[in-house]
Amino acid sequence: MDLRKLKTLIDLVSESNVSELEITEAEGKVRIVKSMPTGMVPAPVTYAMAPSPAASAPAPLVDTGAAPAPVEPAGHAVTSPMVGTFYRSASPGAKAFVEVGDTVKVGQTVCIVEAMKILNEIESDQSGVVKQILIDNGQAVEYGQPLLIIE
Repeated sequence: MDLRKLKTLIDLVSESNVSELEITEAEGKVRIVKSMPTGMVPAPVTYAMAPSPAASAPAPLVDTGAAPAPVEPAGHAVTSPMVGTFYRSASPGAKAFVEVGDTVKVGQTVCIVEAMKILNEIESDQSGVVKQILIDNGQAVEYGQPLLIIE
């Protein structure tokens, strides 16, 4: 999607009563959300996901008693500031920004999250030693999802 078309869509949303717009085209997907003025509360919205055409039948649930509690990693989590694709290096085959055991400083690039064909460098917000990398290279990440742990 070209920049002029994107600007036109942003202007349309800002000048209308529409609070959110999502468009999917062959080149990609764009979602524009208008911020609400302070004091206004948005109406709750419920989304339903349609099954993908290649989806198979869900596996039957088996009751194994008590489900194990998710283990929270110890240390400071560097989280994703956006939805996108996680990359450990600047290009395929290049050296990773950080490895487990590396010492990082505040502001040092630790990974990249690609969103809408833009590579966004994610910087460490804390100094320390990388204890764990939680995401595989090329994996999709959500807003606020922990990417790596620094102690």
